[in-house]
Amino acid sequence: MDFELTAEQQQVREVARAFAEAELGDKIAPFDERHEFPHEIVRKLGPLGFLGVLVPEELGGAALDYVSYALIVEELCRGDASVGITMWAHNSLCTNHIATFGSPEQKRRYLPPLAAGRVLGAWGLTEPGSGSDAAALVTRAELRGESWILNGSKAFITNASVASTAVVMARTDGGRSRGISAFVVERGAPGFTSGKPYRKLGLHASDTAELIFQDARIPAASLLGERGAGFAQAMTVLEGGRIAMAAMGVGIAQAAVDQATRYMRQRTAFGKTLAEFDGLQGMIADVATDVEVARLLTLRAAYLKDSGRPAMHAAAMAKLFASEAAMKAATKAVQIHGGAGYISEFPVERIFRDAKLTEIGEGTSEIQRMVIAREILQLT
Repeated sequence: MDFELTAEQQQVREVARAFAEAELGDKIAPFDERHEFPHEIVRKLGPLGFLGVLVPEELGGAALDYVSYALIVEELCRGDASVGITMWAHNSLCTNHIATFGSPEQKRRYLPPLAAGRVLGAWGLTEPGSGSDAAALVTRAELRGESWILNGSKAFITNASVASTAVVMARTDGGRSRGISAFVVERGAPGFTSGKPYRKLGLHASDTAELIFQDARIPAASLLGERGAGFAQAMTVLEGGRIAMAAMGVGIAQAAVDQATRYMRQRTAFGKTLAEFDGLQGMIADVATDVEVARLLTLRAAYLKDSGRPAMHAAAMAKLFASEAAMKAATKAVQIHGGAGYISEFPVERIFRDAKLTEIGEGTSEIQRMVIAREILQLT
């Protein structure tokens, strides 16, 4: 399949690359070291349309296709994965959930400020006791008069403590998946708080924390779509989220190749540059090939999504391969750097730490293999 980009897609990629080169890279290192969220940098994404990528133009969004979106995510994550994951979690999960399943009134209320970047969005499915088995969630919502009362918590939520709008899945009825509904919750709702940001292995400049609900009271109109449809909605949203996570893996992997290539050209040993050693040439050739395969798988999944065709299988393949390619590329890049790769003064140390999340978030590699196998074997 030919993935020749349109002129608009090429322009979008160029804008994203220019932003990443100007605002990310080495400039993000101090934020990573301090575990500090880069508010000013993220705020600059709004005027570029990068916080309303999937939102219709009439609601203030850029209304771009998924191929363009994947290109943006890749370029941002090539510059810095913390900013990249902040952007795509806001777009793929919270904002896209509202854009896809919200009522006209909900879309008019929530999407314009989200698309403009005046507020950030978070999305809550995972809980302390339910990760891969998402249907086992126990956060509960009870309808009392004109309000829903939420109790429970969500774990490992990107943007949790910096977001003003969150989409949250909660149990409204018995059973498993069919008893789950989705809600929009705004910062300031009584009983709704966020926990202290986690201290993480990587992605130090992104915000990850718990969403906590203690008799949290939200209006009855906060229900997204039909009661009991929340789990099905979440699975649809995750399809696009996995494409974005695949693009994140591609961006991180490309960053690792970039750093390794630069170091190989500059570092000398035994009278020649590292780039002249056959063994290291083979190493960089292998990881560069993996990056290109991951990129093509990701663009294929995005293309299918844009075409309105089933993309879950392709998204799972892309996410699986790209995430493992990112981890492999980062590991090899550190190895090529030798001792220098193990200290924080060199970017590959941060790239290595950031890469691991791609094998875990939006469904672990094991879950992706299960999704792929079930499709191949035609299992329900």
